[in-house]
Amino acid sequence: MEIEQRQPVPAGSGPAEPVGPQPPEPSGPRRSPLTRRALIGAVAGCAALGGLLVLLPSLGRDGAARPTPGPVARAVTAVGSGVPAALPDLEALIDDHESHLRAHPRDDRSWAVLGVAYTEQARRTAAAAYYPKAEKALRTSLRVRPKANAEALDGLAGLAAARRDFRAAKEWGEAAVKLAPKRWTAYPSLIDAYTGLGDHKATSRALDKLLGLRSGPAAQAVASRVYRDRGRREDAAAAISDAAAGAATPSERAVFLQQAGDLAWERGDLKESLDYYRAAVNTDADEHGALAGQGRALAALGRTSESLRAYRAALAKRPAPRYALELGELYEKVGLGGAAREQYDLVRELVQRDASAGVDDELVLGVFEADHGDPQAAVRTLRVEWRRHPGIAVADALGWALHRSGDDAEALKFAERAMDKEHGGEVRSALYAYHRGQIERDLRRSGPARRHLAEALRINPHFSPLLAPAAREALAALGEPPATGLPEPSEESDGSEESGPSGESGESGESGESDESAGATGAAGAPGTAGSPGSGSPGPAAPSTAPGRPSAPASRPSAAR
Repeated sequence: MEIEQRQPVPAGSGPAEPVGPQPPEPSGPRRSPLTRRALIGAVAGCAALGGLLVLLPSLGRDGAARPTPGPVARAVTAVGSGVPAALPDLEALIDDHESHLRAHPRDDRSWAVLGVAYTEQARRTAAAAYYPKAEKALRTSLRVRPKANAEALDGLAGLAAARRDFRAAKEWGEAAVKLAPKRWTAYPSLIDAYTGLGDHKATSRALDKLLGLRSGPAAQAVASRVYRDRGRREDAAAAISDAAAGAATPSERAVFLQQAGDLAWERGDLKESLDYYRAAVNTDADEHGALAGQGRALAALGRTSESLRAYRAALAKRPAPRYALELGELYEKVGLGGAAREQYDLVRELVQRDASAGVDDELVLGVFEADHGDPQAAVRTLRVEWRRHPGIAVADALGWALHRSGDDAEALKFAERAMDKEHGGEVRSALYAYHRGQIERDLRRSGPARRHLAEALRINPHFSPLLAPAAREALAALGEPPATGLPEPSEESDGSEESGPSGESGESGESGESDESAGATGAAGAPGTAGSPGSGSPGPAAPSTAPGRPSAPASRPSAAR
């Protein structure tokens, strides 16, 4: 959200207890691939020098040194620019605005800034108690100024997206855009909301509008996430490279380097991903996502002790259910069943803690229950989540839970939906391909099963410490395709037309194998009836020449060792 300099207002009686708001009635040229590679290498390789330069005062026109912005000013700038703020700066901003509002309780703008700061603090630290405080502050801002308060509407959209309440994020974000269509700050939350609701056309339209209004690092990072979801991995890497090169602060740069590491991990580049994660942690030691990323990469490289230390450090900085689940699976992989069970118990505790603060962790809980708990409970949880948020990730998770509970026929409908390009299922996900392959294998559809299991291992041979070995075993058990090139009996009897594999164009399955994908049916609860419809123009066109992948930063000692 854009934030102007706070001006004190006359003290008066504070607002009554906040109530629900009434929605009001309402770039520059791209760099060449070579330049991008040079920039991203320089950004990561010179992080220490960059941090030193940030501390040097700039000079005014008269040659006199300008004062360096203090922590509150830095945090206000970051919050207003939609980029991460350093945790010490956030804490200083919160203390400053809490003190100011005790004296000036009718300063609606400061209430909005405080609410956004609380949201960011909760998101960065997983201290869920900040979410209700954020909601109260933002609703107070809206109560003090119920009309033309775009800052509060932006903040409420961001809060809802952070809580994974995508329907609320959509409503608040659309209200903010209706009130101030030229403001860009509501669009990142709207894009998250449309993605979570499975409305890929609305996602593309919102991204077009965002990029038309803003071309800085925050917008490029959002574009990178959308490109990744569309299977445009080179474009995603180029966009996050530009974002990292243009980052203004270490905290901002670290988040973008972590995002670059995630992209490298998803395509199976272990060393490159580890280099990005290390560079992120060396840039900002509080970047918990990069610590967890180090844990994944180090585990895949067989460096188990270092991996465990990295995961523990990530959990200490941000006790999130996903990190506990991944650490538990690593313990299980190395035969430490007791330690794994402790982490699995922690998953449930953290989900309950977050739920008390209005955070929706049902997707993580469903994934956990399907693989390590009660698959029937996972199905119940994920059916509710599908009705609320019919996005691609929920379709995949529900399909897998149905498979684990023994209903492979319905499971396949959701697995197909997760990889259906017509519904936005274009992401190159090893996990999605693995899930679909195992479901097809149990349905005795050997050809498609073989193809999707092989696809999972092509995308990322190390995608899970437990499931990647299972994929290799299943593929070996299926054996080679028939030498005759004719459809196998179990596939031929169905009579379905071949639909081809899901994934990037140009990849094909084994010769002579038939994919019987039937697509979503209209049955109750099936993917064909629960999606969020969207209409409009497709997303931004890909460049005529795909930009090269950014070079990984130079390797540095891991902060987690």
